[in-house]
Amino acid sequence: MKRKLRINGHSHLLPYPEEIPQFMQDKGIFWVDKDRKFMLQKDWSRPVTDSSFFLDEKLEWMERFKIDHAVVLNLSQLYGNGLRVEEMKQALRFQNDFNAKVQREHPSKFTCGFVVHPGFVRGAQWEMERCVEELGMQLLCLPTHYMDTIGTWRCIFDEENEPIFELASKYNLAVEIHPYDGEKFIKLENTAWRFHLIWMLAQCADAYHFLTLNGYADKYPGMRTCFAHGGQLAQINLGRRIQGFDGRPDLFEGKTHPRKSVGHKNIFFDTLVHDTGSLELVVKNQGAKQVLVGLDDPYPLGEMESAPQSSYPGKILDLAVERKIITEKQSDAMWEDNVIQWLCGDDEAAKQKLIKRILGES
Repeated sequence: MKRKLRINGHSHLLPYPEEIPQFMQDKGIFWVDKDRKFMLQKDWSRPVTDSSFFLDEKLEWMERFKIDHAVVLNLSQLYGNGLRVEEMKQALRFQNDFNAKVQREHPSKFTCGFVVHPGFVRGAQWEMERCVEELGMQLLCLPTHYMDTIGTWRCIFDEENEPIFELASKYNLAVEIHPYDGEKFIKLENTAWRFHLIWMLAQCADAYHFLTLNGYADKYPGMRTCFAHGGQLAQINLGRRIQGFDGRPDLFEGKTHPRKSVGHKNIFFDTLVHDTGSLELVVKNQGAKQVLVGLDDPYPLGEMESAPQSSYPGKILDLAVERKIITEKQSDAMWEDNVIQWLCGDDEAAKQKLIKRILGES
């Protein structure tokens, strides 16, 4: 009988301090202190809360929790918003080359994403071509919001970005939508972790709003989009959006009805919602097949082993099975089949290739 795989669809990895080029620190873009205690940017720092932020320790952590494979996203600090164009290009290229190297050197353990800046569409396309054709990467990481060339904040699913989605569809890419930078355009004091606890989820809901209104899941059928953190506020918000669309059709001329995207086979959500009530809502709204495991490790808001949170990686699915929200079979699919479906789509050869890679057979 085929062994069930455990694939984590939402993971992060920090370079070791010595792997980060000096210009990144000189320009205040991003670096890690030599004691590996803090990640830093100009006027910003955040503690490194777990040793599994780094590669060797991550591999040990995966071994300990029997996680066969992890999908590594880009670091949110490296979306490049507000940087001068040359610095932005260098920073993003560093991130993409780092992730490509991790995937190349540990193919059975990691599938890594690459990032582009949508404010520069042509440059973004060139970087997509490089990452797919030269580096063999299949996952495009995009922020929910970005700053355009004149300093205006926009949603990622702005019509100006259609050339990016067209190329993603052509390349059969998985796309990850992840929130960040809310405090730069939401004019509230950054206190009590509000941007991570509340506004990040609202940012995801906003991006989902425009993905569905623009009908992109059908317009670009080769692209499969996954929303971080279960697209949590997008789930509870569905009825309001449908009523708004029906009640004020004058505001939505030429747009697609929100209902059309509910449960769409090319729109996925991860399990990182922190409670079974929320997970049940995602499953009821979207269907169990559209949900995949995302641990958001090793951040403290991820599903980590923690006594105060009485948590461990995979706990929410174990609880959901126990409470009969999902079946054991659906849980297994969220750990394996659904992640593979997001990464590969209907390309059976790509699926087999990925499974062989994870099993160390290729």
